[in-house]
Amino acid sequence: MRTAPVPPLRLRVRSGSLAAAAAVLAVLSVGPALADCTEAAQPKVNWRRCSLEGQTLTGVDLSGAMLRDATFQRASLGEAKLTDADGYRAKFISATAPGAVFDKARLIEADFTRADLTGASFREADLRNAKMVGASLARADLTGAKLSGTDLRHADLSGARWTDGKHICADSSVGQCN
Repeated sequence: MRTAPVPPLRLRVRSGSLAAAAAVLAVLSVGPALADCTEAAQPKVNWRRCSLEGQTLTGVDLSGAMLRDATFQRASLGEAKLTDADGYRAKFISATAPGAVFDKARLIEADFTRADLTGASFREADLRNAKMVGASLARADLTGAKLSGTDLRHADLSGARWTDGKHICADSSVGQCN
């Protein structure tokens, strides 16, 4: 069985359409917006891969912020609002964040080693595979938090509200909620 040859594809280019096509391709080829690490703290700020090491960010509103791979090592974040923030692999090592609100934040693989998170709220936060070694989570609210794979070794969970929203961890709960 023989097949008929396929005729070559012919395109008609109208004036201006080539320039329009080039403009569309230019827009589509642009990657994600680069972070401006000097931008002021505000909701939805893009601090992706920024170093905010040692910064004082007490009481700031970073709701919905892009904080992927950002570093907050030794930063002060007390009473800060990070609701709905994307902090995938962010580093909060030795940060002080008592009373901070991380509700519904995406904190997968984030590092909170030795962080002071006393009284912080992590309601419905995604903390899968996060590192919280030696962190203070005393009186923290973990209602609905995803903790699969989270490393809580030596973490102080005294008085913390557990993921079920009902159980309060006993005093001297270290590394696990008793």
